[in-house]
Amino acid sequence: MTAPVLALRALGLGDALTAVPALRGLRRLAPDRPLLLAGPAGLGGWLAELGIVDDVVPVAGLSAQPPGRALGSHVAVNLHGRGPDSHRLLQESRPTDLLAFDCPAASHHSRTRWRSDEHEVDRWCRLVNAAGGHCTADDLRVSVPGVVRDDVVVLHPGAAAGARRWPIDRWTAVARELRSDGADLVLTGTERELCRAIARQVPANDASGDLPIGEFAGLVARAGLVLSTDTGIAHLATATGTRSVTLFGPTPPAFWGPAIDSDLHTVVHHGTGPGDPHAARTDEALLRISVQEVLTAARAQRAGTIPRSS
Repeated sequence: MTAPVLALRALGLGDALTAVPALRGLRRLAPDRPLLLAGPAGLGGWLAELGIVDDVVPVAGLSAQPPGRALGSHVAVNLHGRGPDSHRLLQESRPTDLLAFDCPAASHHSRTRWRSDEHEVDRWCRLVNAAGGHCTADDLRVSVPGVVRDDVVVLHPGAAAGARRWPIDRWTAVARELRSDGADLVLTGTERELCRAIARQVPANDASGDLPIGEFAGLVARAGLVLSTDTGIAHLATATGTRSVTLFGPTPPAFWGPAIDSDLHTVVHHGTGPGDPHAARTDEALLRISVQEVLTAARAQRAGTIPRSS
């Protein structure tokens, strides 16, 4: 068997999707080698179904056992972070080569240096391109099979951290106005109480909970519009070409916003610089976003008349 390429990206949905171009670049760099993703089992399995990787080596964070330990000879690629912990996790399996950013703390030396001022998609493409691969932001797109687009509006009010959660009363006001416009609403997210709070006041299909990733992707790919803050579903909308309005708070869209199809994706951001995306309280930049701004952007996307990102 040809020695595989093992790419570490033991993170969530949005993180995985921003690494899809780099994974495709690795495929072009080593087309005869199996491409394995070291990451969450369900997410990696879905990417394998789409043909982006060949298989998944389940990894839950950097405290896991070295993912390459059972592979024998292999090439390791760190698409997870700047190190040193992620470098060391891969080094423990003694790969024949490690493609990663320069990290003296992990005794890994490379001419490719980490930069803090670039978009997440561009960062990992730069790493792979420096090794001789080829990928760009255009490689973000994924095709979900068997999907027919409809006009449903998916509203996703939650996020992993409080810093990226817009107040629920504002989401409810947006939902109420869109429903009065005649929109069919679907509420998604693992934060069921947030969705139930909206559904108690506005007629909507509450699909909150832990949907399997394939089902969740199909729902987003069919939708006419996705409304959310900067979280995984926003990246899924970008990948599937679904119109979106995304509210940014502590993380500027220059680093994590839609990197393609600007006509399909409206970002709303009133921040002055990076904040703490893991903080417990709603970021001040999110609180500066008004209901009317979101409604204007949503209505323009539904009508196909796109407002300038604010």
